[in-house]
Amino acid sequence: MTSSRRPTSGPGGSPNPSARRRERVDLTRSPQEEQFRTRVTTFLADQLPAGWEGYGALSPGDRASFLVEWRVLLREHRLLGVSWPVEYGGGGLGLAEQAVLVEEFARAGVPTHPHPNDTFGLNLIGPTLLALGTDDQRRRFLRPTLDGDIAWAQGYSEPEAGSDLFALRTRADRDGDELVLHGQKVWQTAGLTANRMFTLVRTDPDQPRSRGLSFVLLDLDQPGVDVRGIRTITGETEFSEVFLDGARARIDDVVGGLGAGARVALALLGFERGAVGLAAAVGHRIELGRLIALVRAQGLAADPLVRQDVVRCWTRVHQLYCLALTALTAGLRGDPPGPESSLVKLLTAEHHQTVTDLAMRVLGPAVLAPTGPRAAEWLRPQPLGTPPDSAAPWTDDYLNARARTIYGGSSEIQRDTIATRILGLPPARGA
Repeated sequence: MTSSRRPTSGPGGSPNPSARRRERVDLTRSPQEEQFRTRVTTFLADQLPAGWEGYGALSPGDRASFLVEWRVLLREHRLLGVSWPVEYGGGGLGLAEQAVLVEEFARAGVPTHPHPNDTFGLNLIGPTLLALGTDDQRRRFLRPTLDGDIAWAQGYSEPEAGSDLFALRTRADRDGDELVLHGQKVWQTAGLTANRMFTLVRTDPDQPRSRGLSFVLLDLDQPGVDVRGIRTITGETEFSEVFLDGARARIDDVVGGLGAGARVALALLGFERGAVGLAAAVGHRIELGRLIALVRAQGLAADPLVRQDVVRCWTRVHQLYCLALTALTAGLRGDPPGPESSLVKLLTAEHHQTVTDLAMRVLGPAVLAPTGPRAAEWLRPQPLGTPPDSAAPWTDDYLNARARTIYGGSSEIQRDTIATRILGLPPARGA
């Protein structure tokens, strides 16, 4: 997959901040990509049982067993970390092959990241260490992450520093070759199953906001760390909070060096939104198919207002897919993740609220006493095989979607980033 370039300057030769996002995307697949696609589809045909409908159709017990066995299979066939270097246990391929894997797995109804913490290890900290870590950090952390010996959580948000990340207060004081951490982190997804956390802390209290921050790889299995589950509105404990009171980390476990935390954290944020872009777009396509099946099952396929709203959802899903392909093309060129990731975050979060709002309207009174299997995924669209007319997973998704425009950077912050860094507008007053 390649792209053709357009001029990158505006009228009079001035820099055009939106030129990169206007580049055209060539969807031509290389022979190497098609060869890998054949490898993936053959693997799926060989490993999945006859009559497979998707892991969303499995019972909770069967799903748990399947995910454990599936991860072992992926590791054996080097389909975890497919774009990581072979020397660290990866597949040694590229972003294009990773995109092929995401698409084919979504269509087959199987996860690319079977363990709850895999997203953080494989999509976030792994690429960050490959880009910004030391050789020693890569050696110590990458292969154990692929093997499942290390399970990562993300330690950014704090009780008084959620979307305003650089207002964080958790501090780390130097003691020889170690840092001593004191503070609190909150809203750790899959925090209860993690044994490591990459976290942002303040190592120089005399510096304001983004200055004086450091990015630390913290062992959670030590004295001075208390991880507590948070029960959400769905009744699940998907999230946790982490209390730090004298926890220790090696200076060698600081990524990018002391004081470089903001740069590393923003780089990781770009990897986060770039990596999830294509997966989210494909997942939302499957979700849209479930929504259309629900509309038909409820006898509303001819309702003009419902049809209009379904078309709006279809349009947004197509936008997300195009944005994902644009981001993928930029990655193939070697461009670092940029502010365009804010578009992916904003549109994905607001689309999921829109589509689940519509599902609630279509279901009507059934949402008051939802029946059927609970959601298989808590922060993503439900996988292939999830019953489209079952109220329980739609209700779970509706409740979880309420927070999507807040966590990971609120929609207000994303719009400000889009305005200033893509459209070239001046910062808002007080920003």
